[in-house]
Amino acid sequence: MRKTPKLATTTIQHITQIFHALDYTALGRIYCDEGGEAFWHDRREPCQKLGTTIAKALKPRLLPQGRSLYVGAGVPEIPILVMEHLEFDRTVLPYNLRREEVDLLNTATEEKGFVFLHGSAELAEGPFDHLWIVSVLNDPEHFPQVSELSYGRANPLHFDPLAFTQEREVGVRLLASCMAKLTRPGLVTTSVEEIPWIVNWCHTHQISYKIDDRTYPTALVGDPVCSIQIK
Repeated sequence: MRKTPKLATTTIQHITQIFHALDYTALGRIYCDEGGEAFWHDRREPCQKLGTTIAKALKPRLLPQGRSLYVGAGVPEIPILVMEHLEFDRTVLPYNLRREEVDLLNTATEEKGFVFLHGSAELAEGPFDHLWIVSVLNDPEHFPQVSELSYGRANPLHFDPLAFTQEREVGVRLLASCMAKLTRPGLVTTSVEEIPWIVNWCHTHQISYKIDDRTYPTALVGDPVCSIQIK
């Protein structure tokens, strides 16, 4: 059995310090219409713990001084970002569409050597050898119809095929823009539910890939995460 790598003590300390510095009351207002403080009270520790587990799993797959593009990054991605930055001196570009959330996150992270960026990851300039796109293409806030279908909750009486087609086209363009910036060989970290999007892109471009068998749970959305090697 392959031994799980450990994170450096400094990495663990920085992760803990960032999670301690976050303003969970303000984050709660962004994530929830009500009950935001209770939401983060329940999820703060799992976010840190499960994110750290994913960081350990990704550690042997990343090369020093590479570049990673994060699409829709937030609190759950912090342990992975810290690991990449501190242990491999990698450039990390975590994009987020919510200005208020970006400002709150940067208050806790900017002194640690990296910042979150407001806007679409399509704006990023490549190349990158690692793409993180987790629970983005099935996000119910931006892709409600796609999300319903992805999770098997689509109601045939209310499902809007026209809206679904439009959302799918937006998702395809977003993914195509990000994948075009990925070097080969490269690594994609994504949710199990988003694997079909990556596979479709690879088939369309006649590019081979290998999906890792191992998956890892996440704390907020709950989608299991896996890695795909792009060859």
